[in-house]
Amino acid sequence: MPTARPRHQITETPDVAHALDLAARRWPSEPRSTLLLRLVHAGRIALEQGQNEMIHKRQDAIDASSGKYADAFSDDYLAELRQDWSE
Repeated sequence: MPTARPRHQITETPDVAHALDLAARRWPSEPRSTLLLRLVHAGRIALEQGQNEMIHKRQDAIDASSGKYADAFSDDYLAELRQDWSE
């Protein structure tokens, strides 16, 4: 089928065959070419979820430490520090 989009060839290595076999158990009526598309889609979703979880964990760590050390420095700490800087 003609298309302007890039095409990709995948050799059915043992790892690819194993992934396709697993996908065939989940979607038994699909041809292997469609299973490849389903695997790509499932992989994208898994990666996005993992990235979102990582972002949430980082934000939770930031929130947990926010203001925790506020009393470690006086209100004029930065002004005092900057007095020593040359201009």
